[in-house]
Amino acid sequence: MGSTGLVWFRNDLRVKDNTSLYKAISENEKIIAVYFFDPRHFESEIFGFRKTEKYRVQFLLETITELKENLEKLNITLFIYHQLPEDVLPQFIEGRNITKIYLQKEWTQEEEDVLKNVKEVTTCYDLQWVESYDQFLCHPDDIPFQTKDIPRVFTNFRKECEKKASVRSLTFVEPLPVQNKLENPAEMPLLADLGFEEFAVNSNTAFSFKGGENQALERIESYFWETKKLSYYKKTRNGLVGKDYSSKLSAWLANGSISPRTIYHEVKKYEQQIDKNDSTYWLIFELIWRDFFKYISLKHHNEIFKIEGILQKEYEWKNDQELIEQWINGETTEPFVNANMIELKKTGWMSNRGRQNVASYFAKELELDWRIGAAYFESLLIDYDVHSNYGNWLYVAGAGNDPRDRKFNVKLQAERYDPKQRFQQLWLQTKLF
Repeated sequence: MGSTGLVWFRNDLRVKDNTSLYKAISENEKIIAVYFFDPRHFESEIFGFRKTEKYRVQFLLETITELKENLEKLNITLFIYHQLPEDVLPQFIEGRNITKIYLQKEWTQEEEDVLKNVKEVTTCYDLQWVESYDQFLCHPDDIPFQTKDIPRVFTNFRKECEKKASVRSLTFVEPLPVQNKLENPAEMPLLADLGFEEFAVNSNTAFSFKGGENQALERIESYFWETKKLSYYKKTRNGLVGKDYSSKLSAWLANGSISPRTIYHEVKKYEQQIDKNDSTYWLIFELIWRDFFKYISLKHHNEIFKIEGILQKEYEWKNDQELIEQWINGETTEPFVNANMIELKKTGWMSNRGRQNVASYFAKELELDWRIGAAYFESLLIDYDVHSNYGNWLYVAGAGNDPRDRKFNVKLQAERYDPKQRFQQLWLQTKLF
């Protein structure tokens, strides 16, 4: 009997340019795959928010549905469980001749704890754990820094990477020979199974897209090739209304249904065939920012979750529940903050410009514990990414990588980016209904 490789999908929910899948197919005769809707992801955390709210959950369900279909085209069965991985995998491995388990390398505490639990309960099997750093634009082996030497300032990181780092080519896999049909005892869960009610997508949302690898590739096709809006990205990226002021690719990047390398190489192709300008560069610039926060997280580990941050700064943070509720519900004294917070609450989306302003207002004006704001974003944002979310909150709170420790003037920002108050009117009036 030939060897069987198990691919454990976590935040790499794609078949194109997936290093774990590529390695598994290269090294085994048979492949099976597994995904866990871990119940811990839907529980409340220390600040009282559910770790994953309905918008992210719906996007995830759509993503896993497409992943299952795309794996079936490769003749690979995806087993789906709404259970703890450590409760399932010992029995799952039994009798399947699995010798290697392939998965994306994660380093944040919760993911490390789950893997540790699983390894402890599977010690009776002779398993090789094949972990791959697969969420970066530039792999840790391909940048001009050791992890411990990652610069504190983004500009220094970016300039060195632009000069000396490289982006790897994409990996593709061919369908495996047809295998015996494997029966999956668990069906794809519904929102209700995970503890959520069905909901209608808000008609005013700037993010009207569905989850899944195919949807991500369709968005690239539309934003790059059909409308050529990539050529104007730098001019429109601070927009607030509509689906095309930015690429919106962050949501698919966040759960790994598209790789940053795929986007990078598509931009390079676009530059060769259509247009090369500040806007095409700026999308790659944003991917480098995303890498930077991942490397800061890799360097500092749990410090990114601590109130004093990576700078060990001591501030007098408050925990005023009334102020927190006003911020969450869009009832502060700042209409621009309120409009953005109502948009988030009703859609699971907020623009980059909005995020910077509401976070700065929360931490610098209200002087509230920035981790509470970060946890609320984690709960609601469809494109939540642990490294970018906590990195950005540290940044605006003055406990991270901003050398200037800035504070946003929300009134001036509103005048600059919403001069006709179109965005504010759109969302402040929805609060009435």
